[in-house]
Amino acid sequence: MKKCVLAGILIIAIWACASPARTASQDRHEVAQKEDTIRIANDSLEYEVVIIEPGFYGWLQSTARPRGYYSENYLESRNRQWVMEWNSRVNQPNRYDPNLYEMQINYDFGTHYGYEVNYLIYNYFIYFQMHYKQKLGTFDVRP
Repeated sequence: MKKCVLAGILIIAIWACASPARTASQDRHEVAQKEDTIRIANDSLEYEVVIIEPGFYGWLQSTARPRGYYSENYLESRNRQWVMEWNSRVNQPNRYDPNLYEMQINYDFGTHYGYEVNYLIYNYFIYFQMHYKQKLGTFDVRP
C-alpha cells in the first residue's frame, strides 16, 4: 500500500514539475486577445461579424461616441460608403496595402442588421482610419 501511495505522489510531483508555469504577462496577453475580438452573430439572419483588431476594444470603450449618439440611418449610410471603398481597395492590392485590406466585407445593403452591428462596424471604420491614417471617404473622421 505504501508503494502505491509513494508511486502516486511521485507521478503527481513529476506532472506538476512538467506543466509549464503561467506568468502574469501570459494571462494579460490572453485577456487582451479576448477583449480585442468582438463577435456578433444572428443565426436567424445567418450572419456573423467578427472584429479582431488589437486596441479596438479599448478604443471603443474609451473614445467612441456612446450607443444612441448617432441614428441607425446615419450609421448605415456611412457604413455603405466605407464598405464600398474598402472592397474596392481589397481588389486593388497593387495600389493599396494588402496587409491592411485583406478581405472583402460582405455587407448586404438590403439587409437590416440592426443598430448594434452598424454601430460596431461604423466605429471599427473610424478606428481603422484614425489608427492607420487612411481615408475611406471624402469627409474627415472623428471619434
